[in-house]
Amino acid sequence: MAKVRIEGLTKRFGAKPPVTAIDDMNLEIESGEFLVLLGPSGCGKTTTLRCLAGLETPGGGRITLGDDTVFDAARKIDRGPDKRNIGMVFQSYALWPHMTVRKNIGYPLRARRIPAAEDRVAQMAALVDCGHLLDRYPSQLSGGQQQRVALARGLVAEPELVLFDEPLSNLDARLRDMVRAQLHELHARLRFTAVFVTHDQSEALALGDRLAIMRSGVIEQLDTPENVFEEPSTDYVAGFIGMSNRVLLQRGPDGWMLGDRAVGGSVPIPSGHHEVGVRFRPDDVGLAAGVEAVPAGSLTLAGKVADSQFGGIHMDVIASVGESRLHARVPTTSRADWARHLTQGQPVVVHVATESVIFYDVSGSRIAGRVPSTETV
Repeated sequence: MAKVRIEGLTKRFGAKPPVTAIDDMNLEIESGEFLVLLGPSGCGKTTTLRCLAGLETPGGGRITLGDDTVFDAARKIDRGPDKRNIGMVFQSYALWPHMTVRKNIGYPLRARRIPAAEDRVAQMAALVDCGHLLDRYPSQLSGGQQQRVALARGLVAEPELVLFDEPLSNLDARLRDMVRAQLHELHARLRFTAVFVTHDQSEALALGDRLAIMRSGVIEQLDTPENVFEEPSTDYVAGFIGMSNRVLLQRGPDGWMLGDRAVGGSVPIPSGHHEVGVRFRPDDVGLAAGVEAVPAGSLTLAGKVADSQFGGIHMDVIASVGESRLHARVPTTSRADWARHLTQGQPVVVHVATESVIFYDVSGSRIAGRVPSTETV
């Protein structure tokens, strides 16, 4: 497996004016690393994958697989997909309907004229638990089985790089979790170099050695799943990685305010800022009937229940605080639990521990949070 190096990669579409899909990207992917490109539609992640595959021609930059330069705008090098030693697993599986599973998996070996193809096909099919399906056709397989066949086909020729284009998105929730676990186990065993595109944060956190969070053709944050999840560097990353609650606080004459509502509790508000964005996760939000039930060291806001839904071991509650809507995922412990019986319009105190809060300035850059308080209210 090869190290991948991307230098100054740029791709634009259209001409009046052009839309920048990738903006001067620089990225190194270590040999055997599983890198996840994560972001919403239109952020440039799929275009990056297609440039690596040779399916799109960048406007500038350089791509190197190991010691082999497959694209260099300055030197006018642009090898086609068949001239790059890559495997690809598509969202739509892209299996040949007229070929058996055996022939589908073996196609890359035949295209490369690799000997002992039958043995390699059988070995790879066994690795993805498809050995008993070799003589079936794609139409005779479930979605999960088709995706495992597509995975085997992408790996069978031992490519330098394996590219995954949202391969789990067409599966139902149960199959998606199962195939994801199989893929993680397979990578741990074979250590192939991979780039995996998704908009699903749970897939990214489970599979990636590192995550590259993309926005408008630029990598906003590149780090381990743990660091991205626990320490998002920008407001954009925080929102995308699960800190869906956001409130905008303004400094007032007597303390910090959310609109016309005072913010209560001891909060690490940074000095020198008159407006800050506050991010926190639904799982970190608590609800109380009154301030006397709020744990010490919490940020508090008075609000009302806007909606409440039963989720089994928790309640999903939407609380309105002025013009803001905050999502709380409140655990329930018994049928008599207070959270199970919340009604629309019921007054509640919304609270979140200060160590669970991260602050961002008006530009979206991180300025404080999870640090000793510099100023309290």
